[in-house]
Formats: sequence, structure tokens, C-alpha cells
Amino acid sequence: MNEAQRAIEHCYAQGWTDGLPVVPCDSDQLDAMLARVDRNPEEVLLGMPQLGRSVTVRLAAINAVMAGCLPEYFPLLVSAWDSLREEGYARKGIWQSTTGTASLLLVNGPVRQEIGINSRGNLFGPGFRANATIGRAVRLTAMNALGLRPQELDQATQGTPAKYTACIGENEEESPWAPLHVDCGLAPEVSAVTAMTMRSTAHIEARHTAVPEQLLTDIAGTLARTGALLHQTVSACVVLCPEHAHLLADAGWSKRDVSAFLYEQSFVPRETLDRTGKGAVSRISLWRVARDHPDAVVDEGADPTRNGIHAMTSPEAVLVVVAGASNSGVSAVVETFGPRGGRPAVTPIPAQAPGSTQDSRQESRT
Repeated sequence: MNEAQRAIEHCYAQGWTDGLPVVPCDSDQLDAMLARVDRNPEEVLLGMPQLGRSVTVRLAAINAVMAGCLPEYFPLLVSAWDSLREEGYARKGIWQSTTGTASLLLVNGPVRQEIGINSRGNLFGPGFRANATIGRAVRLTAMNALGLRPQELDQATQGTPAKYTACIGENEEESPWAPLHVDCGLAPEVSAVTAMTMRSTAHIEARHTAVPEQLLTDIAGTLARTGALLHQTVSACVVLCPEHAHLLADAGWSKRDVSAFLYEQSFVPRETLDRTGKGAVSRISLWRVARDHPDAVVDEGADPTRNGIHAMTSPEAVLVVVAGASNSGVSAVVETFGPRGGRPAVTPIPAQAPGSTQDSRQESRT
């Protein structure tokens, strides 16, 4: 066994991996990461007071090295931690939940080309170093800095493959609409990352129609599935492929129109809720329960003329972005924990600190 293999096996023995091999971090690699951001290494990026633990810039950098990140990825990663802190769910203990959540990072702006973030084909899958290692770095840090290891503080019943990594770019070049960060007030030339807490990704095979209402009703069926209804309502990020986005835009639909239609159509009749034992909510936890539950309160729907509920709180709870390839009619619904009407946690990524991304990439290949 050579020295590199011994170092990797040492990381395994210490419990510092996610099950896959990691890159052992030395002082030179750590310094190269830290040099890319103008942040104090001891600054707390995200704290979990209930655990008495926190993620510092230094710990994020160490785990970024271990995850296989290049130094030029680190400004994005630090902004991702800022976004996770703003979104707030991770600090509430959701990463420890039996639900088995993961963090999804959505990247916008020029940084996608600068560091090679995939926003097209197979963007939820493997093959792109930036996507894979940036998303992985978040989970490794959660495990190593916060102690959120499976079957210990992480109590996920089944979990999700997104716990390994979930980082995608928005396909701004093939979108007929403004990208998310521009919708939220940033200039197109600004790079940004938006963190979301997600549970699952369901793909929508919709190659059968060119009618906008039929396409969106098909998507709404996934938004309204009762298995997603833990609480009174849920939220979602709808990732439209470019073909679906253009079909809608060419018919005069805006993203706001899409969200409003999906909100209206993701309606669950009371009869369906009762059949699944989710016809009421607990007055204590606000989780959905059967009507005969001792804490049950039947929640009133937003529309008194219809006997049921909207699965979404409001149109704003349906975030619409465009990503993926233009090679077939496949979009996706990502079940998320918020925002349920508030602003997404869109966080600008500062310009690179001194250092050449081209030099760093060249070094990584030699």
C-alpha cells in the first residue's frame, strides 16, 4: 500500500468519509482554499446551538479539499453556506430528521462557465467535477463538523441519493425567461447560489402534448401527491427542461403564470385526504393527521367553493427554473422545505480573490 492509499484509508478509519474515498487535506491545500475568499478562517458560517457545534470557514475549506473541490470553487461554496444560513432549515435540525433531507444548490450567473457547473444534460447525475464536489463538500462538512453521520445524529429513515451531492446550474442560455437571480433583483452579470432543503426529485415524462394546460396539469399531479403532504402544505422547485419552458413561453406564459396555474391545479380533494388518513392537521405539530386523531383540526381550504386544500401555500411556493438538456420532454419536481411565499435565499458570490482559475485548472491536470 503506497502513501496515498494509507492516507485515504486513515480517513476511512477516522470516519471522515461519506463512504467514498476522500482527498486527504494538507496545509498547502488548505491555504490555497482560504486564499480564494476574504473571510476570517474562524468565522462561523452556520451554527447548530442544539448540538453545540458549528461550521467555520476553515472547516468548510478542509472538507472542500476532502470532497475533491478545486480552490476556485471555494467562493461559491462559502456563499452556499451563507445561503443555507439564510434559508434557515438546516439550523432547525432538519438535517437530523427522519424525513431524510438534503441540500440542493442552484447556481446562476457567469460562475457557471468560469468553473464548469453543468446546467444541461444529466445535471442531477454524475460527470461534472464542480457539481459533484461542491455539493459533496456540504454533506461532508455536515458529517465531519456537525457530527451528522447516518444512524447517529442523522436519523434519516431511508435518506436520498442527494445526500451525496446535489448541485446544479440554471440553463440561462436556453431559457426563454430571466433566471432566478435576476428575478430576485440581481444583475445578470452577478453570480449567485441559492440553497434549498429538498427531500426528493420526481421526473415528469411529458412528450405527449403541445398544449400548455395539459403539460402543467401533468406536473401538478406530482406537486399534489399526498405522500408529500407532511404538514398543511408543501413547496416545490419545478425544474423545466428548455423544451417545456419554450412551449409555455411561446404560448405567452410567464414564470409567474406557470406558478399560479400550478398552485390552482395542485388541489387535493377532501375525499382523497380522508382516504389517506390526512384529512386534518394536528393543532400541536401542524402535521397532517386523520380526522379522528385526538389533536385533529380540519384545516379550511383557500377556496370555500371547493372541498379540499391546495397542496401549495401560494403561487410563490412554486419556484420555477429552467435546466437540463433540449433533447426530450422531461422536467422535474423537486420537493422542498420552503420558501412558502418568501424570497428564496439567493446569495451573491463575490469575485475571486487573487489567483488564476486557469492556472489552478492547469495545476489540477498536471
